[in-house]
Amino acid sequence: MRRTISALLVLAMTFTAGWGVAAADPAAETHTPATENPPALAAHPPIPLPQPTPARSAVALLTLTTLPAGWQERMDLRPVLEVYADGRAIRKPDAVAPERDPNTPPRQVDGSVRREVVDAALAEITALSTVDLGIPASAGDGGSQIIDVMPEPPGQDLHLIVYVPDSTEGLTADQQNARKRFADVYRSLLDAFVADR
Repeated sequence: MRRTISALLVLAMTFTAGWGVAAADPAAETHTPATENPPALAAHPPIPLPQPTPARSAVALLTLTTLPAGWQERMDLRPVLEVYADGRAIRKPDAVAPERDPNTPPRQVDGSVRREVVDAALAEITALSTVDLGIPASAGDGGSQIIDVMPEPPGQDLHLIVYVPDSTEGLTADQQNARKRFADVYRSLLDAFVADR
């Protein structure tokens, strides 16, 4: 019985293969060059294919964090702005609000930051990573501001910290200038945020 089934299977495959060759007779078909549209479609413009959507990153490219004075005891600090490589952004307007209960997560507002603003900020942050931002003489607990750059793939991370942003005590003119540049780029990113509608 097994030999009979095997023989029938081989026979069926032989006939199927023979028919496939006969149907593919090149002399019987005429080919239209691939660059020409068939007559029925010639009047219609080509339909553009959608661009593939890049995978969304789970890690923010730019993160802005403010640590207000006196917040060393709080463990619930969150960034005030997170900007992703595709321009998406999340702003947390009450991240540093003293009245927010430490057990309540900050409110999130989804939005975006224009590509040219992100590119300009990245260039300035890269330049600032090579300068001395200084630490004021009476640093104490005057708070700080942090800009983190975390590109994907990792390896070119940048972390800038300005301690006691409102103080200039004991700082050189170059350090004060660098801190002003830091404040300007920090503010430019916050101001460029546009909430989704």
